[in-house]
Amino acid sequence: MKGGTALQTYKDLLREGFNTYTREAFYALPWLERPRILDVGCGSGVPTMELARLCRGEIVALDIDQPLLDRLASKAEEAGVSERVSTTRCSMLDMDFPEESFDIIWAEGSIQHIGFQRGLTEWRRFLKPHGFLVVHDETGDVSEKLEHIASCGYELRRHFTVSSDAWWAEFYAPLEKRISEMRAAGIDDPRALEEADSDQRFIDTFKEDPSRYGSVFFIMEKRG
Repeated sequence: MKGGTALQTYKDLLREGFNTYTREAFYALPWLERPRILDVGCGSGVPTMELARLCRGEIVALDIDQPLLDRLASKAEEAGVSERVSTTRCSMLDMDFPEESFDIIWAEGSIQHIGFQRGLTEWRRFLKPHGFLVVHDETGDVSEKLEHIASCGYELRRHFTVSSDAWWAEFYAPLEKRISEMRAAGIDDPRALEEADSDQRFIDTFKEDPSRYGSVFFIMEKRG
């Protein structure tokens, strides 16, 4: 598969375990026959592919990392959904889609790069009237984020938490084990080692204060 190391493949496999939460968020939305969806900060496209399985709509997957977009395009082709899943290399700071062109904007783990309030404000214009914004974000300042949802012109339909215990047990603990196995095997691929070092640094930070690293899904409807 294009666009990724063996470690990235393993992380995608672990991340697929969290599709249960992606489905829970999607089922909080009303049924739309063929929604047009913008997936902001899609990465290698694990949630993107789940969205393609959940609906018959068109998905525009946006990210700045071309190798990860290549990986997603390869997945879409293998799954036979490339006619519905397209990739766009673009920063979320430079999005220039026509106004009111999407039924749903989906953002898992990406809005933190622009800021919650700014994301809600700037992305709103791309949603059709009464379109939906689904954000999966870190747990910090939930009460403040709920206030931003109202002030930025959305109605909250639902929000729910993915615990830090789930992230540790289902993602970071097995990832740390795989990194240790890689190093013990004497892997000498510089790209793989750089990726492993970066992942290990985050795992170490996670272990210092696990309570910081749960996450929250916010499911919102655009008012007006």
